[in-house]
Amino acid sequence: MMEGVEDIPGTALHEGLQWGWESFPEYLDALERQSRTIDVGTHVPHAALRGYVMGDRGADPGEHPNQDELDRMAELLEQGLDAGALGVSTSRTERHRTSAGENLGTLRAREPELMALASVLAKCGRGVFQFLSDSYLTTNDEFAASEFALATEFARVSQRPVSYTVQQDLAAPERWRDLMALAESLCAEGLDVKAQVAPRPIGVLMGLEASTCVFTPSRAYAKIAHLPLAERVIALREPELRRKILEGHAARTGGADAFAGYAFFARFDDMHVLDDPPNYDLDASRSLGATARRLGLDPLEYAYDVQLQREGRQLIYVPLFNFAHGNLDVVREMITSPVALFGLSDAGAHCGQICDGSMTTSYMTLWARDRRGHDAIPIEAVVHQMTQRPASHFGWLDRGLLAPRLLADINVIDFEKLDCASPRIVTDLPAGGRRFLQAATGYRYTIKRGSVTFEDGVSTGVLPGRLLRGEQPAPR
Repeated sequence: MMEGVEDIPGTALHEGLQWGWESFPEYLDALERQSRTIDVGTHVPHAALRGYVMGDRGADPGEHPNQDELDRMAELLEQGLDAGALGVSTSRTERHRTSAGENLGTLRAREPELMALASVLAKCGRGVFQFLSDSYLTTNDEFAASEFALATEFARVSQRPVSYTVQQDLAAPERWRDLMALAESLCAEGLDVKAQVAPRPIGVLMGLEASTCVFTPSRAYAKIAHLPLAERVIALREPELRRKILEGHAARTGGADAFAGYAFFARFDDMHVLDDPPNYDLDASRSLGATARRLGLDPLEYAYDVQLQREGRQLIYVPLFNFAHGNLDVVREMITSPVALFGLSDAGAHCGQICDGSMTTSYMTLWARDRRGHDAIPIEAVVHQMTQRPASHFGWLDRGLLAPRLLADINVIDFEKLDCASPRIVTDLPAGGRRFLQAATGYRYTIKRGSVTFEDGVSTGVLPGRLLRGEQPAPR
């Protein structure tokens, strides 16, 4: 499931995971035995819970648990909360699929199943609920209303904090407003419901080292895609191969041989050349397609040349969400909402496609430092949204503020030098698995529990991080 949903190499998972647990409490114990620089916590994942109780049936979205299975799922969730789970999470999106292309078993979980989980949170009086639904991208009002009703019922039954993903989708560019309004109305009831948003467009990276590049659809490119990067770059500079790749790309993305799934690779007005350092203040007027036309070039030819820059390491950023209108106006509306909760960075997942873990850095530079006038967001508000607000949502009352007796978790930042480096591919996962890695400048010191863990981005080797088991009370 993780190999498919999160683009994590299967070999890395098989060779890297040490299966020293079966139950969720045993899993937390395994996490606690590891040393780390940061604190970590985890939800009980609904998909794994379902599969454990229902066996193979649990992976089938068309199957639903009987009463005995519902009781067992509730029992195991309570056991997980008692052991220190932060809550429970679930996926209800068609876009989450296994490596075999199958939908997740949780996709169409019915109300009795979800309310069984909600009742456990209510009974225990702790834990949060986090979920992803296709309600933000649907054009079907009836389906959206049914998903909204489930979220509402879960919040009311559980009486616990709830958060759900909110993004602006190209097919339904105004649906996100309905989800924000839902959270606002439930908060008005006295419930803690948040919309998980991102402070920049959410997109994929394309390049010769990434999982895909602009020329992935071309059969001529497929014949050399296995070559080491340096050899591929040499081959791509040959005029005859260039001609074949360009012709193949045009045919498979829009010609008689076209495949609907390949249309994405010809959306040049949605592609942006990623600078170094990256400029995440995107605008449609600076897209790859718009730039090519200003230069008097064909966008397809220009894209070919772009991907050969930096010895084949140049990346192209394609925003998929939060960019339907070609600017960041919607992003600003989302992140300044009182019901916004930051998430969706996919740090550590989508290893060869996404590198959005730098969202926190670009949020500070783009909105609090580089924007001026009405568009700017005060740095105090930015820091609050990344610290106290999420900490409060999870019940972590021992952090999120600079105050006596609270955790000394601090970043000392040179604000003028703060910036993101360009993402790069490294092969440091088990079995030689690759992933995108992105560094930053401007972080002078990172301090965890009073100990310096990083200085100018370099690890000191100090590992004061811990496993967080559930809520963390405020110190007295």
